[in-house]
Amino acid sequence: MSASARSSHQQDHYLSRGSAEYKRGSLALFAAGLATFAVLYCVQPLFPVFTKTMNLTPAAASITLSVSTILLAISLPIAGFISDRVGRKSLMSISLVISSICCLLTALAPNYGSLLIIRAFQGIVLAGLPAIAMTYLSEEMEPKSLGFAMGLYISGNTVGGLFGRISVGTITDLSSWRWAIGVLAMISLIASIYFWRHLPASRHFTPKKMQPKEVLSLFAAQFHDKGLVCLFILGGVLMGGFVTMYNYLGYRLSDAPYHLSQTVLGWIFILYLVGTFSSTFMGKLSDRLGRSKVLWINLALMLFGILVTLSSHLILILFGAAVVTFAFFGAHSTASSWVGSRAKLGKAQASSLYLLFYYVGSSLGGTVGGLFWSRAGWTGIVDMISILLLIAMFVSLELTVVLPKKAPHLLK
Repeated sequence: MSASARSSHQQDHYLSRGSAEYKRGSLALFAAGLATFAVLYCVQPLFPVFTKTMNLTPAAASITLSVSTILLAISLPIAGFISDRVGRKSLMSISLVISSICCLLTALAPNYGSLLIIRAFQGIVLAGLPAIAMTYLSEEMEPKSLGFAMGLYISGNTVGGLFGRISVGTITDLSSWRWAIGVLAMISLIASIYFWRHLPASRHFTPKKMQPKEVLSLFAAQFHDKGLVCLFILGGVLMGGFVTMYNYLGYRLSDAPYHLSQTVLGWIFILYLVGTFSSTFMGKLSDRLGRSKVLWINLALMLFGILVTLSSHLILILFGAAVVTFAFFGAHSTASSWVGSRAKLGKAQASSLYLLFYYVGSSLGGTVGGLFWSRAGWTGIVDMISILLLIAMFVSLELTVVLPKKAPHLLK
C-alpha cells in the first residue's frame, strides 16, 4: 500500500464496535470519567467531618465542593477553546494527571485555607475532561457505534461519583479522611495513566483557528433565544436544589436520632443509581409524550419527594431522597437533550452554557443551603429546595406554555 493510500485509509478510519481500538478507547474514557468525578465529589460525604475537625460551619464545609464546581463551570468553555487548537487527547491526559496530583495534595492540606486553594485549582484542571470527552467521541467513533461508547463514558461519570463518595466514607471510618482521599488520589492516578496509554490518538481532529471574538459571539447568540435561556436557568436551579439535599442529608442523618456512620452515609449515594435508570426511562417517555409533559412530571415528583423527607422515619427519608434523585436525573436529561436539539447555531457553545449554569447552580445552591440549615435545620433545607422548584415551575411555564403560544415550533 502506498504512503498516500495509507494516509487516506487512516483518515477514513473510525473506531467501530467490535474492534480492539474501540474497546480500548471506550474503556479508557470510562476510566477517565470515573477518575474525574470521583476526585470532584469525594469531599461531599466529608462535610460533617470537616465541620468537627476544622471547626467549620456547614456552609463553610460545603465550599470545599462548591469552589471546585464553580471554577470547573467557568473553565469548561476555555478548555474547549484550547482543545480546538492543541488537540483532544493531550489536554485530557494532562487534566487527569494534574487533578490526581491535586487530590493527593488535598489529603496533605494543613488547614482549611490551603484546602480551598487546592480544590479551586483542581476545579480548573478538571474541566479538561468533560469539556472535551464527548467531542472526542463524536469525532472518532463510527456513528453507529457512538451510542454505546457515549453511554459507557457517562456511566463512568456516575460510577466515579459513587465510588469517590462511598470509598472515602468507608476509609474515613477505618482510618481518617486524609488517608481516604490519599488512597483515592492513587487510584485516580492509575486510571489517568491507563487513559493516556490506551486512548487511541485523534485521527479526525482538525485544529481550529477561531478567534476569541468569534467564539464569544457564538456564546452571546445563545441568549437571543428565550427558550434556551429558560433551559439554562432550569439546569442551574434544579442542580442547586439537588446538590443541597445531598450536601446536608449527611448532617441530618449523622445526628440524633439516627447517628449513621461515615460508611453508611457514603453508601447513601447509591441512590444515584436510581437516576441512571430514570435518565434513559424519561428519555424514552419524552419521545412518546413530549419533553414539556415529561419535564412537568419530574418537577412534580421532585417536589413530592423533598416534602416526604420531612418525615422522621429513616425509610421514608431515604424513599423521598430516592424520588428526588429519580426525578432530578429525568428532568436533567430532558433539559440537556432539549438544549442540543433546540440550538441551531453553536451547539457546542449552547451545551457549554447549560453546563456552566448547571455547575454554578450546584456551587451557589450547595453553599447557600448551609445558611438555611444553620437557621432552621432540615425544614430550612426543604423550604429552600421547594422555593427553587417553584422557580423551576415558573420558568417551565414560560418555556412550555407562554413561548409556544408565540412560536409553536419551540416544542420541537
